[in-house]
Amino acid sequence: MNDDKSPPLDANLRVNGSRLWESLREMAKVGPGVAGGNNRQALTDEDGQARALFRRWCEDAGMQVSVDQMGNIFATRAGTDPTAPAVCVGSHLDTQPAGGRFDGILGVLGGVEIVRAMNDAAIETRHPVVVANWTNEEGCRFSPVMMASGVFAGVHSLEWAYARQDRSGVSFGEELERIGWKGTLPMGALKMKAYLELHIEQGPILEAERVDIGVVKGGQGLTWLQVNLQGRSAHAGTTPMDRRRNAGLGAARVIELVHQVTMTHQPNAVGTVGRVDIRPNATNSVPGAAELAIDIRSPDAAILIAMEASIRSGVKTIATELGLSAETTLLQHAAPVAFDEHCVNSVRDFAKALGYSHRDIISGAGHDAYWISRVAPTAMVMCPCVDGISHNEAEDILPEWAEAGANVLLHAVTDAAVRER
Repeated sequence: MNDDKSPPLDANLRVNGSRLWESLREMAKVGPGVAGGNNRQALTDEDGQARALFRRWCEDAGMQVSVDQMGNIFATRAGTDPTAPAVCVGSHLDTQPAGGRFDGILGVLGGVEIVRAMNDAAIETRHPVVVANWTNEEGCRFSPVMMASGVFAGVHSLEWAYARQDRSGVSFGEELERIGWKGTLPMGALKMKAYLELHIEQGPILEAERVDIGVVKGGQGLTWLQVNLQGRSAHAGTTPMDRRRNAGLGAARVIELVHQVTMTHQPNAVGTVGRVDIRPNATNSVPGAAELAIDIRSPDAAILIAMEASIRSGVKTIATELGLSAETTLLQHAAPVAFDEHCVNSVRDFAKALGYSHRDIISGAGHDAYWISRVAPTAMVMCPCVDGISHNEAEDILPEWAEAGANVLLHAVTDAAVRER
């Protein structure tokens, strides 16, 4: 992509920022949250409604829509060479339970908007341009994150993904069929020349430095662990403190452990205990069991491995001290990702050519682009978000930020799609 450092095809080529913003506003009406954001978790009825709206917009823009066995949606704008691999863009439409209106959604609808802009300018490309919606990126209902892009890239098996269950015991495969989005296209059938993903930063760097575009060189590694602590439930009033096997106390100490381990690997490591389930979860009962979900991340693979080892060792120590049994299970591991140099250079070149301030950045969040980078040259375009807030209904961006990111995406995609190599 852009190997010869050529300038944009047409310096006047731009997306329609107002149209993009209106699309974002319309999508936000599907699965509204309680505080201005969205609750549109994967494979819920609301997810199905968002998919239908996306499909309608794509078909209105002249694209052919197909769906694979994991429910990934691919909307194709045909190229002049039907045998050429596609230049693909996209992200996800599912949200956190109390999620924002832009995380993932900007990448999908930004893809729709660049196709509309290409149609407006009557641009022909040799390679097809495909806009993708990846199923269950968030992983909040069905673990792990980035599930369907992971199956597409061969990281997970289709059967394993279908068998994943939510907390109510309903399987991914059952829900995919129920909402009517289980397709027939074989996994990995779409062949890509390149993959580009537009996303909000989900952090504070770009806004704080007043930078328009983040040129994403890669992403942090991620490890998810589940810790199960087993003690003994007992009466809160009659059981002496020194006779308790308190799994709730163990959970509190594990939370502190994760914080301490993370702080020893600053400045770039992060660690979070984002979910704690304590049973029997009654005011007058000593907790007999606890389950914790741990998220640790670092751009350094060795540090990530060291953090996991320290946490596993610390959990054993805590359990021994409190008379508990403990089991630590690996839920997911993704090594740090380095994106394709030519794709990254293309994003940087077009940000500069379009007059946008820009800087290189490492993504702290996980994205479908991480898995897709295993099967296609990949890069990401980032725009700022207000106060760096994400996974929160207060998540917000400015229209001009969305427009700038989509303009860079438009030029990088068009450039790649018209080139033979």
